[in-house]
Amino acid sequence: MTSRTTAPRPPAQRPSEPGERTKTVPPSESTVPDDAPHEPASARVWVGGVGVDALTEEEVVRRVAAALEAGEGGRIVTPNVDICRAAAADPELRELVCSADLVVTDGMPLVWAARLLGTPVPERVTGADLIWSLSELAARRGWPVYLLGGPPGVARRAAGALTSRHPGLEVCGVDAPAYRFDATPEGTRSVHRKVIDARPRLVFVGLGFPRQDRLIAGLREELPEAWFVGCGAAIAFAAGTVARAPEWMRPAGLEWAFRLVSEPGRLARRYLVDDLPFAVRLLGGCLATRLRPW
Repeated sequence: MTSRTTAPRPPAQRPSEPGERTKTVPPSESTVPDDAPHEPASARVWVGGVGVDALTEEEVVRRVAAALEAGEGGRIVTPNVDICRAAAADPELRELVCSADLVVTDGMPLVWAARLLGTPVPERVTGADLIWSLSELAARRGWPVYLLGGPPGVARRAAGALTSRHPGLEVCGVDAPAYRFDATPEGTRSVHRKVIDARPRLVFVGLGFPRQDRLIAGLREELPEAWFVGCGAAIAFAAGTVARAPEWMRPAGLEWAFRLVSEPGRLARRYLVDDLPFAVRLLGGCLATRLRPW
């Protein structure tokens, strides 16, 4: 069995200022499966307080495919502004993000920030898109997938939508854990056991950050040959129970505005009080850094 080179991760204790210049990780230290010799090494760069991999969605799918073919698992984190804000303030959360095998930018402000700093990432890569592209991969290769998250019935509806678009996809299990299931060891063990017994190769966990990512970190030890994606609202998007912003709004960085209008009671404080000021500081700081004479 071939092995996959694992990059040293940026240290969790590193200070992270919203406007600091992005720093690259040498390509020789990036996470590159040996089974993908023609895949260019990705540089992990600092943006918004976390290290991210400069990859397209297609490259992410190829990395996951190569690792799964080699019998190796991993986990993907897709940070947006909200995740970066939380990680910048908490070393434990920053380590939770940066220690993932793949970290790709889910938020357009992070894409813009990387460009301003002169080390661009190629595109935005969202959990809402990866749930479709990785399910397509799983359908082609015969790899079973598991959907974990959302209110009762939502994961099952998402499974129906995914299998309808990708005939042959095997959804080996769905689960909608009770609210605060992870408040007790028994609740966490119950969720773990369901996933482990299903023996999936791909697991989409939509419980929100950091709950989903902490759960994934534990499950990785139990299922070392599976890949996990912390995908937030992606399961609800796939099910059609939560509407996603129109295509034209996404590259314009307006998806948050669409969601705010759709769910103002739940998202107003997060987006307007917490995330918007952080995004403004991030982009303003990056611009100032880019214009500063050296």
